Amino acid sequence: MSDTVGTSAAKGRVAPHESLFAWLVARLGDPRARFAQAFETEIAERRLFLWLPAAAGLGVVLALEADRDPSLWFAGAGFLVSGGLAAILRGHRAACAAAVGIAAVFAGFLSAGWRSARVAAPVLDHIRIATLEGRIEQMDFRRAGARFILRCDKMEGLTADARPKRVRLTIRRAPPFEAGTYVRVKARLVPPAQASLPGGYDFARDAWFAELGAVGNVLGRMDAIEAPTSPDIFAAAAMALDRGRNALARRVDQIIGGDAGAIGAAMVTGKRDLLSEDAKEVIREAGIFHIITIAGVQMTLVAAIFFVGLRRLLALSPMLALTYPIKKWAAAVAIGGAIFYDLATGSRVGTERALFMTTIMLGAVLVDRQALSMRNLAFAALVVIAIEPEALLGASFQLSFAAVAALIAVYEARIAAFAQTREEQYAGAARPVARKPWRPGWEAFKDRLRHGPGAVLFATFCATSATASFMAYNFHELSPYVLIGNPLTLIIIELFAVPGALVGALLYPLGLDAFVWHYVGASVSFILWAARLIGSAPGATLHLPAFAPWAIAFLALAVLSSVIWRTALLRASAIPLALIGLYGAAAGPSFDLAVAPGGTEAALRGADGSLSILGHRPGAFAAEQWLRADADARRARSAEAGHCDKQGCVGALADGRPVALVLDKAAFEEDCLRAAVIISPLSAPVGCAAPLVLDHMKLRETGAVTAQATKEGGWVLRTARAADEDRPWSRPPKRGWGRAALKVPESEPTEPD
Repeated sequence: MSDTVGTSAAKGRVAPHESLFAWLVARLGDPRARFAQAFETEIAERRLFLWLPAAAGLGVVLALEADRDPSLWFAGAGFLVSGGLAAILRGHRAACAAAVGIAAVFAGFLSAGWRSARVAAPVLDHIRIATLEGRIEQMDFRRAGARFILRCDKMEGLTADARPKRVRLTIRRAPPFEAGTYVRVKARLVPPAQASLPGGYDFARDAWFAELGAVGNVLGRMDAIEAPTSPDIFAAAAMALDRGRNALARRVDQIIGGDAGAIGAAMVTGKRDLLSEDAKEVIREAGIFHIITIAGVQMTLVAAIFFVGLRRLLALSPMLALTYPIKKWAAAVAIGGAIFYDLATGSRVGTERALFMTTIMLGAVLVDRQALSMRNLAFAALVVIAIEPEALLGASFQLSFAAVAALIAVYEARIAAFAQTREEQYAGAARPVARKPWRPGWEAFKDRLRHGPGAVLFATFCATSATASFMAYNFHELSPYVLIGNPLTLIIIELFAVPGALVGALLYPLGLDAFVWHYVGASVSFILWAARLIGSAPGATLHLPAFAPWAIAFLALAVLSSVIWRTALLRASAIPLALIGLYGAAAGPSFDLAVAPGGTEAALRGADGSLSILGHRPGAFAAEQWLRADADARRARSAEAGHCDKQGCVGALADGRPVALVLDKAAFEEDCLRAAVIISPLSAPVGCAAPLVLDHMKLRETGAVTAQATKEGGWVLRTARAADEDRPWSRPPKRGWGRAALKVPESEPTEPD
């Protein structure tokens, strides 16, 4: 009897965690059942498909960040095997979904590898001064001088298999030549610059995918010569478009004048080189830099003007409106207008991405599908991944897709809320309830505010929140007043700038466009005035340090979870992902010393905690990268410090240890004995006694270096290149013996401008 009672008492005792679980189940329901129900809802609404671009994008990122070129054969086999497994396991939903996701990752690997193979072209091996012959493909005029792309047919000292396919040259005086001119020019050429900071912007990778094998400066004059061959029809058309864009940009700039003219020219033609650095800084601080980039806003407005305008025009005829599919006609014309606008503005990556999205959404109208949907955005992302996978690592792709995804998510939520309200309103009614009459007074004002300016501000807040992490990661700054600048700018662009630009471009061939550009100039001047007002406000720009390398992955997953999932339970998964990402953003790597890949400049952290730039003529790009990564708002020139002479420069770290930047071999004898750190574009002597030597031989293997001092006096190094990295845009140094091993370049390759 006692045993029975004891057993019953034992069974009656419940562990604390079990009682807590039972209480949660009683209050909230079984979490497993709720998650299962949420997934069933997502599957029923076909939301899992939206994760395919994310999986393919993961494959692209892994392929581009790998230390070595991925094997296309292995990736292709993985794609076929996982795709076959998905077909076999289609009766098992979870296993099939996993196989499809793995197949998408392998598809991303294939896309990135195939793209890299398609654009493969020689890259300049070292600094050269050579005479080139070739045809100008694109000319971008500046206030002083110009920058142009030359398709190189001949280069002094190089054979055809070693000659870069395309080079980008800068000239101090604007030449009397346009795209299509065949020229002979003498230039100083350097290989595309490697990243100036580990994990920073890698111009060499972008140059590889743009088929740029060298950059440089023109020495002396350019001469137009007779071309040995004629360009093909597509190249000739592209060059003719570039000449037309330059002519229109000059006219807009001359009529409007000043920075307003330069912004107007950029909005109409995509030519941004006329804009001054001060004006760029003004609109960047106001958070409206997108007004000079032809991207989603402009492309959508242009397509909408064609679509809505033609549809309204055709609707004036009752016969056409009632008999023919004028909506589809308008969509087809809008697609053609969007394609022409893309070509006429230079067809950059951001413009192409916007064109893909616009074309897919208008194409949905042609096949009687909903135009504005997350599925269409997913299709656009897949098109970009298939055609230009390298764009995923660029700020343009990240910001554009994040903003549009947030706006579509807001739109979908509003539609769902409206549908639920109507369903509740009609529940139990024999017929639809009559529409409520207009309510004057405060209630009507609140309704209009909620569905008018309130809706715009809420959508802007959501889009800004979705892009904030990518802005901070790529540019190390945020604009708190973007909620003011963006809606104001969009209103001006929608009502004045873009419609005026379209009308002006149509009247330009007739010579009747001058008054339109004055109209556009007035709107742009107002935008500049507002940008200066916003930028001068306290705290207009928040400068943020560099993230931990893994932080952006969690922040991106948080954005994806918040815009893709429809159920609140799964959408809440964005919160822990965002918290992990924010922790990584706050725990980013710091450094006490940064060295450029060429060894001609460095950044030192002083006793006051700020960075100082060391070098004879430090490049603005590298210094800007270091300062931005350190959340430092100073310009590069204001951060220069140290003592320099012909033999090099000397500076000191926060703990007083001397750092020597050696530019002359004669200085090694003294500096190797007294300096704690030796930095040099030359090869240091084998017996150099400095504790840390970052010379030419070392930097060829590591690329850019950052170093963090330890309490024991040592260093923790981060390098831009992995130990055995071998990619087309980052080849390992060639090993040599004797004099070949000591041969060094003349100086640091120039940075992108």
